Amino acid sequence: MQSREIQILNKHGLHTRPATAFVTEASKYKSEIMLEYNGVKVNAKSILGLLVLAVEPGSKLMLITDGPDEEEALEALHKLVKNKFNLE
Repeated sequence: MQSREIQILNKHGLHTRPATAFVTEASKYKSEIMLEYNGVKVNAKSILGLLVLAVEPGSKLMLITDGPDEEEALEALHKLVKNKFNLE
C-alpha cells in the first residue's frame, strides 16, 4: 500500500469534469484506489464517490493505492492532479 497527499490546484475544485478525468485514469489500474478527505474515504474509481466529497480548490486529500500496479497508479494520478486534470 502506498499513499501521498495531493492538493487540488485547479480553480474550480473537484467538480464533474476533473472528477471524470480522475476516474477515467484510476480505472486503468488493477489496484484499489481510494481518496480520503476530511475523514471520509471513497473509491476513486467512482464518479459519485468523488463528487460526494465536494472538494474545493486548494484542498488537500490523501491518495491511497493498494495492489499490483499501486506505484504506477499513484504516480499517474498525482501527475494528473498536478497538471490540473489537463483541463486548464
